Amino acid sequence: MIVKIIREGLGRLIVFIDFITKPAKIVRTEVAQQLVDKQAENLALYQFYACPFCIRTRRAIHRLNIPIELRDAQNNPKFRQELLSEGGAIQVPCLRIEENGQTNWMYESAKIIEYLNSRFGAAT
Repeated sequence: MIVKIIREGLGRLIVFIDFITKPAKIVRTEVAQQLVDKQAENLALYQFYACPFCIRTRRAIHRLNIPIELRDAQNNPKFRQELLSEGGAIQVPCLRIEENGQTNWMYESAKIIEYLNSRFGAAT
């Protein structure tokens, strides 16, 4: 019980630090941003609010200015079950990618951020 309280407290501290140190968003032309918005419609991030790896991933999403749907797999039983039954594990962060009629589940914050940078980075 004490470990859970400490973990929750540290998580909230990390969330607060993230809030006050939010990175600047990439600025795109209106047309380029509309294209990013359209491409992001088929993406969803399954995450826990105070998870450090999820925060790291959300910071990258914010910096890249991508409107990805955030799904709370910690407090929403529907999203938790989707993550387990379709993704294969209750592990966050997990990016759900729907392309060409197929759904892929990408785990690990570093891989997700690398994917997002390559797809939506400054060169796009």
